[in-house]
Amino acid sequence: MKDVAAAAGVSLGTVSNVLNRPERVSPKTRTRVEAAMAALGFVRNESARQLRAGHSSVLAYVMLDGRNPFFTDVAAGMEDAAAADDLSLFVCNSANLAEREAAYLRRLEQQRVQGVLITPVDPDSPALAELARRGTPVVIVDRKRPGTDHCSVAVDDVRGGELAARHLLDQGHTRIAFVGGPLTLGQVRDRREGALRALLAAGLGPDHLVDLATPQLTVEDGSNAGQRLAGLPSTTRPTAAFCANDLLALGLLRSCAALGISVPADLAIVGYDDIDFAAAATVPLTSVRQPRHRLGRAAAELLIQETADPGHVHQQVTYLPELVVRASTLRTK
Repeated sequence: MKDVAAAAGVSLGTVSNVLNRPERVSPKTRTRVEAAMAALGFVRNESARQLRAGHSSVLAYVMLDGRNPFFTDVAAGMEDAAAADDLSLFVCNSANLAEREAAYLRRLEQQRVQGVLITPVDPDSPALAELARRGTPVVIVDRKRPGTDHCSVAVDDVRGGELAARHLLDQGHTRIAFVGGPLTLGQVRDRREGALRALLAAGLGPDHLVDLATPQLTVEDGSNAGQRLAGLPSTTRPTAAFCANDLLALGLLRSCAALGISVPADLAIVGYDDIDFAAAATVPLTSVRQPRHRLGRAAAELLIQETADPGHVHQQVTYLPELVVRASTLRTK
């Protein structure tokens, strides 16, 4: 900064104002200082500035699965909110691994980020409360956590499961496969519960929901589930499938194409999330849409409010999903 001041013929305080309070500097002087910065290759030391200020201009998002476009869309909403407040967003991928999540949380706290947004492996983890207690605000994203000592933004996944199953029932299906990842994931449990509620409301027993559990929520897992489905006896084989996310549904669709199973004539498929690839599939997928961008933006806005206002009142925001009907469930007459 001293070199810049000397080159521009101004005081050190003027250089500081150009960097931090440019409105206090005349356009002519500001232009001269900026030209000196460019000529000298000056890049401000943001870490030093934040150390002096005592706070960071960085938010962080620890996403659950970087392979799933749902989470990158959520992150895009967060980034828009951060940019609107002149903040940066760091994105980390826990890959659904508790130990990796814990390592990221330690590093982010050490870096003194302004706050953490997280889709946690375990929403009930005491580590999240400890992080907030030590002074790093935390907002839970796409999950719910008991209590009101935090902010959270989520979608009513039970309602989403009901929408999916009810649509399949309306199409005349009475035996539905639920293709879902591990029930240790809250969203999977909630979406399955919603589907079961729809079946029971229609007078059908729990045995009309055929569970095809998968290790994860990937395209490959969905494809493997399709092979298992095709191997079931024709007399008891489901005529429809509700997948816990769109990646599973896309994998199931791929498997059906390879096995000669017509969609939706032989098997109707509903996904969840309505990622962009759902509409672009060979057979466009019916899917339960979550407001992905709005979810991320709302979460980041809550975090920014909390960091700026000591009297911030925690909010638990829940959005309603909607069903987007496409060719994968509509039989041609």
